[in-house]
Amino acid sequence: MSNTDLKELKRRMEGAVSAFKSDIASLRTGRASANVLDPVMVEAYGSRMPLNQVANITVPEPRMLAVSVWDRSMVKAVETAIRESSLGLNPIIEGQNMRIPLPELNEERRKSLVKVAHDYAEKAKVAVRHVRRDGMDGLKKAEKDGDMSQDDSRSNSEKVQKMTDETISEIDRLLQDKEKEIMQV
Repeated sequence: MSNTDLKELKRRMEGAVSAFKSDIASLRTGRASANVLDPVMVEAYGSRMPLNQVANITVPEPRMLAVSVWDRSMVKAVETAIRESSLGLNPIIEGQNMRIPLPELNEERRKSLVKVAHDYAEKAKVAVRHVRRDGMDGLKKAEKDGDMSQDDSRSNSEKVQKMTDETISEIDRLLQDKEKEIMQV
């Protein structure tokens, strides 16, 4: 396995970490952020698309989001998508605009957000393990085809495993930080 192959595996693992970072950024802590609505997908024009592709999202106050839907015919779909998301939000409709008050986070809600963060972390770890498996399969194939010696294969396997362990511990560290942020009152 060449260095370019190892770099490709590293790039894919970093992609999983970056997806995880954007997932947990959407989890709400004490104050409003437009990222809160990132996971919301709207049924629009015959397909599912992210909310930010059919509306403008702003934060007029610390505990309030404002959503301005571009197409009047999409208001109902946007409202439904927000209500049915796991975020527990209830939009107030005013024409093509919506105000979304963010409720105080109670202990139960904080715990459920931590659970969602753990789910996101597990999803990211699974993605990293898939990349690892692809790398290991590539090494076994190269060794079997005679493109690589057994020693090189073992050495590269250790590199892939080390990369995997470092990436997973980074995910754990990010999760721990987010958990503290969520549980902080």
